[in-house]
Amino acid sequence: MIDVHTHFMPHRVLRKVWAYFDAAGPLTGRPWPITYRDEETVRLDALRRFGIRAFTALVYPHRPDMAAWLNDWTAKFAAEVPDCLHTATFFPEPAAAGYVPAALDAGARVFKAHIQVGAYDPRDPLLEPVWGTLSDAAVPTVIHCGSGPAPGAFTGPEPIAELLRRFPRLPLIVAHMGMPEYREFLDLADRYPGVHLDTTMAFTDFAEDTAPFPPADRQRLADHGDRMMFGSDFPNIPYPYRHGVHALERLDLGDEWLRAVCYGAAAQLFGLK
Repeated sequence: MIDVHTHFMPHRVLRKVWAYFDAAGPLTGRPWPITYRDEETVRLDALRRFGIRAFTALVYPHRPDMAAWLNDWTAKFAAEVPDCLHTATFFPEPAAAGYVPAALDAGARVFKAHIQVGAYDPRDPLLEPVWGTLSDAAVPTVIHCGSGPAPGAFTGPEPIAELLRRFPRLPLIVAHMGMPEYREFLDLADRYPGVHLDTTMAFTDFAEDTAPFPPADRQRLADHGDRMMFGSDFPNIPYPYRHGVHALERLDLGDEWLRAVCYGAAAQLFGLK
């Protein structure tokens, strides 16, 4: 399997993320126990035991003057952990026009944008050169742009729809299937071939309690197996890792679809054998 939505971060950053979940912060609003609260080496070993052949180290800034430092950390991490896809990030700031090309030159293969936590508009003019660079390079961004678990000032499908009208070849991986605006983000995947969706937390019991996927759109999932990719949110998940896989199995869309979602689509996008 390939997991396109895992989090490895500098120690002090990850501890702050865990503290936020422990406090049931306003973006979560419900108890959210961290199932895999382990040291980094233990977490890496766990992914490998689960059969994960490639994964990401999704980091994201919540303020200016943070992204370049995170990119330095992820570059070092990817050099030390060869099964991790070299990940980078950005924030709407003047320096982004420089450090995003620098990250690409250093080998970045996927970026992360968190519209909700960063509280920024993806249409910010400061991001114009970033999106243009990533579109030309055909390097995807895992983007948390749906309004789950709580809406933000710039979440939802419309800002992304406008962004794609300006950059129609931009490769995006919409995190969490765009939860809870599943249908609207599937519509964008219909219109733009560069739009993919990751399954992170979608279809699980935890997500179905508050943001159920509409049964009427089940067939659309079958039609998009080549652009859906397995994601877990490991280690920050409130249930065992296997439940995210089981949630896909019980959709009963067939073994070929499941293989595509759990491996094939991501392997093709990232050129993995």
